[in-house]
Amino acid sequence: MGPLNSIKVLDLTSMVSGPLAAAILGDQGADVLKVEPVHGEQLRHLGEPHNGVPASFFSCNRNKKSLAVDLKTEAGKDILWKLIDSADVLLQNFRPGAMSRMGFDESEVRRRNKRIIYVSISGFGDKGPYAHKRVYDPIIQGLSGATDIQADRSTGRPNMFRIILADKVSAMTAAQAVSSALFHRERVGEGQHIQLSMLDATVAFFWPEAMTGLTFAEKETDVTKTFSSIDLIYETSDGYITISVISDKEWKGICEVLNCEELIQDERFVTSRARRQHSEERRSVIGEMVEKWTSEELLKSLDENDVPCAPLLNRMELMEHPQIVESQTIQKLEFEGFGEVRQARPAARFQLTESEIRSPAPKLGQHSTEVLGSLGYSKKTIDEYIALGTIAQTV
Repeated sequence: MGPLNSIKVLDLTSMVSGPLAAAILGDQGADVLKVEPVHGEQLRHLGEPHNGVPASFFSCNRNKKSLAVDLKTEAGKDILWKLIDSADVLLQNFRPGAMSRMGFDESEVRRRNKRIIYVSISGFGDKGPYAHKRVYDPIIQGLSGATDIQADRSTGRPNMFRIILADKVSAMTAAQAVSSALFHRERVGEGQHIQLSMLDATVAFFWPEAMTGLTFAEKETDVTKTFSSIDLIYETSDGYITISVISDKEWKGICEVLNCEELIQDERFVTSRARRQHSEERRSVIGEMVEKWTSEELLKSLDENDVPCAPLLNRMELMEHPQIVESQTIQKLEFEGFGEVRQARPAARFQLTESEIRSPAPKLGQHSTEVLGSLGYSKKTIDEYIALGTIAQTV
C-alpha cells in the first residue's frame, strides 16, 4: 500500500509530462483515472502497439484506469463534474485558456471542490509571447539552453538531447509539487492551484551546474567554459569507459594507476579549481594514457584505488549488468495479454509504504462502464451513451 493510498487523481493530460506525473502518483498508491477523448489521447497512437498499447504509452500510463468520454457534450461534462466532486487532484496540460473554454477552469472547479489540488502544466505558462504556442519537447530544449549545453565542442554546432527531457523533468516536478500541496492541505484543509511551465522546470533543472557562469551577476562568465567536466568519455584499447575525478584524493589515485605521479603536483592540476580551468589539457593527457589499457584492466585498477569509474553500457547490456540486476532497478512483470513487461522500478523506495506497479496501462475506455456505474448511472443510460459516442468502452 503506497503513501498516496486512497488519493483520487483525475488525469486529463496527454503525451508525456502530465501522464508520467500521474503515473508516478499511481506508483505511490494513488487511484488514478485517465480521462481521455473517445478516440484516445495522442500518445496512444505513437509507436508500434503490443496488445493494443505502445511501449511509451504503457510506461506513462501504468497504474491507471481509463474513461473515454466526449467532453464537448453536456452529458460528458456532467460525468466529469461528478468525478471532480470527489477528486483530490486534477491534472491538465491543455494550452492556456482551453480548460476555461470547456467550462472547467480552476475557479469553476474550486467552487465545486474547495479541497482539490488543480495542476496546470503548460509549455511556457499563461503569460508572455509564447504562452499560447503549441509545444513539444524539442521546442523547450531550444529555448532552455539545452542545445547550447549539448553543443559540439569542436564546431560549436548546437545539439539536442536524444531523449524527451523537458517533459520528464516537468513530470517529476509536478508529482513532487502535488505531494507538497497534499501535505499543505492535510495541515490547513485547503486545496490550491499549481501552475507549472515546462520551460521553467527545465531551466531550473539545468541551473545548478550548467548556468554557473550566470549565477552571480557581478561576476558573469562564459557559461560554455565554466563546467566541462561532464563529458568524460575515454577510449581504451578495446572500448570506452568513463572516469570522473573531482577531489585531490581521486586525482592522486588516477595518477598512481596510470603511473604518472609527476602530474599530482603539476600546477595545472594540483587543485580541483586548477583541474577545471585546464580541463581540456587534463582530458588530453589522461586520454593518451588510458588508450594503452583494456577497459576491464583499467576499471579494476581504478576501483582498487577508489577512483570513480564505470563502463559505458548500451541499452541492451544495461539489462544484465550485475548492479542493475542486484538492485532490481528493472522490474520484470507479468500482465495478461502483454506477457513479460519490463519497467524501471519506482526509484523512491519507501520503508513502510512501498511503491508498486500494480496494473498495466489501460486500453482506451477500458473502465468507462465501471466508472459510470460507480457514479450511479444505470445500465440503460450507459448503453445509450455508448451508442451516442458520449463514452467509449473497450471490451
